[in-house]
Amino acid sequence: MSEWLGCFCLQCIREKEVGVVEDLGQFKRLVGEGPSCIVWPLQSVVGRLSLRVQQLDVLCETKTKDNVFVQVGVAVQYKVVTESAYDAWYRLTSPTSQIQAYVFDVIRSTVPRLELDEAFESKDDIASAVLEQLQNVMKDYGYRIVNTLVTDLAPDSKVKASMNEINAAKRLKQAASHQAEAD
Repeated sequence: MSEWLGCFCLQCIREKEVGVVEDLGQFKRLVGEGPSCIVWPLQSVVGRLSLRVQQLDVLCETKTKDNVFVQVGVAVQYKVVTESAYDAWYRLTSPTSQIQAYVFDVIRSTVPRLELDEAFESKDDIASAVLEQLQNVMKDYGYRIVNTLVTDLAPDSKVKASMNEINAAKRLKQAASHQAEAD
């Protein structure tokens, strides 16, 4: 009778990471930071998930209620929930793609209901809508959405130029009115 002896190997997981250990292709356990003993070649650390807060910047183009196309920049800050690391590793192939799809969905359903000036005034409301939607969805996949920020709301350069001209004309009109009152 022959005996097979496996080799015990130490795997080190970095601080603020969690490792996923499989035994012959089947999930075995999660290992925390520091050294962990595995039986090689039967077991292996197949992946590592960062527990740090990560940021995904999303740029989405949409149209406002008054038919102005705008680029909306959204920063999504998220992290893996330690207790749900299994779900984060096995339930989603690309969490960034999932987050981006939901950001697009919320932006494209929120901004078209607002006129351009209202959109600028409602940046916090837009960010809150994105945060609420993402929190509800991503918790099932082992992720916690820490915060969302609307970092940019930029209309087309021609629209910006015309808005600046309108504001300049208003100021010139006010200046002329004040000058006439002073005389």
